[in-house]
Amino acid sequence: MKILHTFFILILFHFGYSQEKTSLSGFISSEKKGVMQARVFLIGTKYTTQTDSLGQYQINAVPKGNYKIQIIAAGYQSINRNINISHNEHTTFDFELYTTDNLLNEVVISGTLKPVKRLESPVPVEVYSPTFFKKNPTASIYEALQNVNGVRPQLNCGVCNTGDIHINGLEGPYTLVLIDGMPIVSSLSTVYGLSGIPNSLVERIEIVKGPASSLYGSEAVGGLINIITKNPTNAPLFSADLFTTSWLETNVDLGVKLNVGKKATALLGLNYFTFNQKIDNDNDNFTDVTLSNRISLFQKWTFDRNENRLFTIAARGVYEDRFGGDVRWEKKHRGGDEIYGESIYTKRAELIGSYQLPFQEKLMLSFSGNVHFQDSRYGTTSYIANQKIGFLQLTWDKKIGKNDLLTGIASRYNYYDDNTPATLKLGNNNPEKTWLPGIFVQDEITFTEKHKLLLGMRYDYNSIHGSIVTPRIAYKWKLNDNNIIRLNAGTGFRVVNLFTEDHAALTGAREVIIASNLKPEQSINTNLNYIKKINFDNGTFIGIETSLFHTRFSNKIVSDYDTNPNQIIYDNINGYAISQGISTNIDFNFPNGLKVIAGASILDNKNVENGRKETPILTEKFTATWSISYKIRTIDLNIDYTGNLYSPMRLPLLSDLDPRAPESPWYSLQNIQFTYSGLQHFEFYAGIKNLMNFLPKQNNPFLIARTDDPFDKNVTYDTNGQVLTTPENPYGLTFDTSYVYGPNQGIRSFFGLRYTLR
Repeated sequence: MKILHTFFILILFHFGYSQEKTSLSGFISSEKKGVMQARVFLIGTKYTTQTDSLGQYQINAVPKGNYKIQIIAAGYQSINRNINISHNEHTTFDFELYTTDNLLNEVVISGTLKPVKRLESPVPVEVYSPTFFKKNPTASIYEALQNVNGVRPQLNCGVCNTGDIHINGLEGPYTLVLIDGMPIVSSLSTVYGLSGIPNSLVERIEIVKGPASSLYGSEAVGGLINIITKNPTNAPLFSADLFTTSWLETNVDLGVKLNVGKKATALLGLNYFTFNQKIDNDNDNFTDVTLSNRISLFQKWTFDRNENRLFTIAARGVYEDRFGGDVRWEKKHRGGDEIYGESIYTKRAELIGSYQLPFQEKLMLSFSGNVHFQDSRYGTTSYIANQKIGFLQLTWDKKIGKNDLLTGIASRYNYYDDNTPATLKLGNNNPEKTWLPGIFVQDEITFTEKHKLLLGMRYDYNSIHGSIVTPRIAYKWKLNDNNIIRLNAGTGFRVVNLFTEDHAALTGAREVIIASNLKPEQSINTNLNYIKKINFDNGTFIGIETSLFHTRFSNKIVSDYDTNPNQIIYDNINGYAISQGISTNIDFNFPNGLKVIAGASILDNKNVENGRKETPILTEKFTATWSISYKIRTIDLNIDYTGNLYSPMRLPLLSDLDPRAPESPWYSLQNIQFTYSGLQHFEFYAGIKNLMNFLPKQNNPFLIARTDDPFDKNVTYDTNGQVLTTPENPYGLTFDTSYVYGPNQGIRSFFGLRYTLR
């Protein structure tokens, strides 16, 4: 009888206990797709699980009560929520995860030429994903970089709107631009090549600030920008991104993934940009913005190989027809002195590839080649140039105990020919043919989990300038998971080609003077970097990254616009130059969907000659950027507010009587965008660019000098070649397009849509 009584008590106890428990389940997703292997915790309890391949999770027999649930998934912001589990119910909670745009754990390759988590790299590398650039849609990488702290797209010509990329106040030629790690955007293509790289091809962009010459050779003096293109395997089956502005700038990006048999996958991309409106809002009879028709075709292949060895190859072709100048200009005026125009035809082809050799050791063969042809007319000045670059590199990656070795040999061939004095010798055409073979070694030594040391050395032999040695050292101290300090130092070396790097040497009416036999530039750099991560219990994340940097140049080549207003005088500086400052980026991620990215840089760039310090032209002392994003989940609407702020810069004037301001004002370019993602596969976005309606002509009577006499037919000179003031020329000016520091477009709206099929 006691046994029976005990049995009934156990049954009742079990029944009563089961009534106090329930099951918990739900769907964890990101952009409406399930997130697999996301970990789910009820904090402070033993209850935990992870999602299946569809993003579903379930926890059984959870007692009723109030809990804090936490969801963690690699590559996504963690979530902490308070939940209530009621008596005798099946409870469902769904969660939407958002990617960690702070990207501290992204895998990067630019700092060490091998894949490594960003936090583990001894070299500071900044990473920017397509999500970041979608906050302010643009037609090219050149424009997209305007929201990266310390990186500024600089217009160099008020007529044809060519430009380059400044890093920490250093001019464009000091920045090396890579595609998939290959140095194919350089020399001639720095002027027009950047605007031909569509955003649709980009998987991510990695930025290293400071010399990286021990890995990449010359040109990486101020830093490098590595554009990583999409992997066909991970690309959607079909994607389309189309937008237009109220100025009728129209951009089309199309992408298609093709599975070729069982061993190959291909990605085909097409970009087309057109703008054909002769807009003259500043009433100087010259186009405010360059007209352009550009088409780019891209194809990338990946092949499945034994033991997951890498084999990828990509090709791209670009054609652009660009024009800026007098609004009356037609094709028949090209090269003539009747109506002024700057007309540039560009043809470019590129080939990039990487092949892992079939050996037990990790040997990687990388290669690239490009041809670039440019046919230009700057008024009556003809500039026709042809460039060919070939690059081949073999690397060996080997771990031996605490040493992670990377060694390699590389060779680069550069052919350059144009119709200017740059390639003339004794009156005959003399194309420049440069060989640059080199060898490098890098050893990353892991002493403990907290301490890493990287030692690197590169030796190159330039067929014109001889031996080049570029060492570097990097040290990483991981105080703990939330505090990391890095110290980097290295040298840089750069061979200069004025006619391919300084557009001012070609346009306008200034005479180019090369004062001496120019010597290659050299630099030494130090950089101290600190990362701080703060995680709060409610899921809020704050990431802070601060860098102190100092670069000292010897033999720096400077362009003198001041000595003679009719000349640009190039010479090695008789002294030295410095570039130093501090830069800080802060990321805020809040559980409610609000995200803030803000950055600021204080820059000090000086040319020091004969004891006199002078800030270079078009160099800011302060810059700031921000991106504020918020998603209203109930209506699937994203709001993105982006912008930048620049301090005054010294501008090139033509004479003491020049009425234009000697410095630019403080100015800011701000944008807002609304994106609706409530329809499957589709995104619709619209917004306003340049909300403050900033225009560089503000407080200036004109930007381009003497647009009424672009061929200087009515300019009078004295016996020394100096311009005389006359009733027709009261300021003593000549035609000049170099007075430019920002985009000449005011407020305008845009609208676009994206379609993605996976």
